[in-house]
Amino acid sequence: MKTVNMHEAKTHLSRLVEGAAKGEPFVIARAGKPLVKVVMIEAEEPRRTGFLKDQVEVPEDFDTMFADEIQAMFEGRADGRDA
Repeated sequence: MKTVNMHEAKTHLSRLVEGAAKGEPFVIARAGKPLVKVVMIEAEEPRRTGFLKDQVEVPEDFDTMFADEIQAMFEGRADGRDA
């Protein structure tokens, strides 16, 4: 792995980062002592939509289920029945 001193890193940062992005990591040193390692960040895989297809069943009344109970809570009736 390539080691560069602080001055060289400042002078050639764009070129060094370009190399790191292509998989060529490097170390920045001060007075000959390694300080930091610069490496490429692995891209995260995008989240897949539909990964639970055919594994979850959504009820037909999904959009209206528990509507009475929810309405009762908004109206201050904790039991979900008409007062």
